[in-house]
Amino acid sequence: MAPLDPVPSIVSEGACRMTIAETPAQERRPPDGAATVRLERCVAHTLRVIAAARTEREAAPVKAARRQLAEIYGVTRLSRRLERGRHPA
Repeated sequence: MAPLDPVPSIVSEGACRMTIAETPAQERRPPDGAATVRLERCVAHTLRVIAAARTEREAAPVKAARRQLAEIYGVTRLSRRLERGRHPA
């Protein structure tokens, strides 16, 4: 998956990629025709990726590993807090 752009952009005709700030106001219009289809496919693909990530996150081995790491993190935080309580600043 490609990294997210920090600046929103649109793809104008051809291979030229311009940011919204660089695009003239008359070119900022709702997509139509083929552009709409590409946008819908992109959104559908993104939703499939999100659904797959959520499913993977809930898988038993991943869920167990996340639970174990959370327990370790909690124990570490507790021991640090107790350590600070023994040695007042």
